[in-house]
Amino acid sequence: MKTPLHGSAAKPRRARLMSKEQAARFVAALAQANPAPETELAYQDAFQLLVAVVLSAQTTDAMVNRVTPALFAAAPTPAAMAALGAEGVGAHIRRIGLWQAKARNVAALAALLVARHGGEVPRTREELEALPGVGRKTANVVLNVMFGESTMAVDTHIFRLGNRTGLAPGKTPREVEVALVKRCPPELLRDAHHWLILHGRYVCKARLPECWRCVAREACNYRDKVEGPAVAVAVAVSARPG
Repeated sequence: MKTPLHGSAAKPRRARLMSKEQAARFVAALAQANPAPETELAYQDAFQLLVAVVLSAQTTDAMVNRVTPALFAAAPTPAAMAALGAEGVGAHIRRIGLWQAKARNVAALAALLVARHGGEVPRTREELEALPGVGRKTANVVLNVMFGESTMAVDTHIFRLGNRTGLAPGKTPREVEVALVKRCPPELLRDAHHWLILHGRYVCKARLPECWRCVAREACNYRDKVEGPAVAVAVAVSARPG
């Protein structure tokens, strides 16, 4: 199968590594355009954020936000969620991908929060990653958003963007994470994962990056920049199977 012009999730395009000064300019441009970035997941407390991030794996934040209000109304606490059980959780989240596995994980992690942590979300990576359905990315989101740590949660958007722009090329999400933590200006690091996720989601898109409206394009090393909407349409048409 032919790799798309601008890369794919499995094989993102990789640009020449930015200089440290370029990387600082790139992140600073995103910061200036969006001084107060926030996660797009809806939540009221650390438990709801943890559950929402677990549910968001391979699912859009928008879809998660459609199912969590009813779920959190039925089970606002870890004890209530554990009592709901996998079947009860599943009844509320059937519209999202992998809902059966996610329902089991949410019910199980809620039970462990009650049994091991007094119903509170732990504040350490080790304790978070010991919970069902919680990997490094989910732990990084919770530590960053809820507890103010300067962690870097690398999802598919950040993985693609780190490689495509040359900001932090890497073969694995962990490689990209390590590079971003080293290369982002320390004073901007806490919010950097929000800026990068949002930029990858809405501007540096997977199929056709909208380079013509990128506030950081001057610092970007991607060679095949899309110069305008008309070019994007032409590329999309030419890429259709004959």
